[in-house]
Amino acid sequence: MSKIVDANKKIENAVVGGYKKIENTVVGGYKKVEDKFVDAFLKKDDETIEEAKARLQKEQEEIQKKY
Repeated sequence: MSKIVDANKKIENAVVGGYKKIENTVVGGYKKVEDKFVDAFLKKDDETIEEAKARLQKEQEEIQKKY
């Protein structure tokens, strides 16, 4: 029975590791696209991408409070 448990652990580690790699790649790609979009369309003069995101988040929270 121990051999089966060991084999299942190896399979589990391989599957979870593969999933994490895919997840990190997708999330990283999304963040790059998001940053480029904010930079191109939503950023105001002399504002960094991070500052623009923070401003947008604050504006969104204010809108949510109204409703």
